[in-house]
Amino acid sequence: MSDKPLSDAVKQGWSVVAYTSTESGGENWKHNFLISRNGQHKILTVRKKMLGSGVVAEELEV
Repeated sequence: MSDKPLSDAVKQGWSVVAYTSTESGGENWKHNFLISRNGQHKILTVRKKMLGSGVVAEELEV
């Protein structure tokens, strides 16, 4: 996965419906995006890697 998972999703036709961010300890923030396309919905969670550079992205279908 690239370092810009939200941009990649938008390029694939997904649109952002809602956004939240949560602190998961220390300075580690999780950014949660509810995205939608053609009646489908997913939650895209993005956070910075613990070690090294880049981001970790997870998708959950709802």
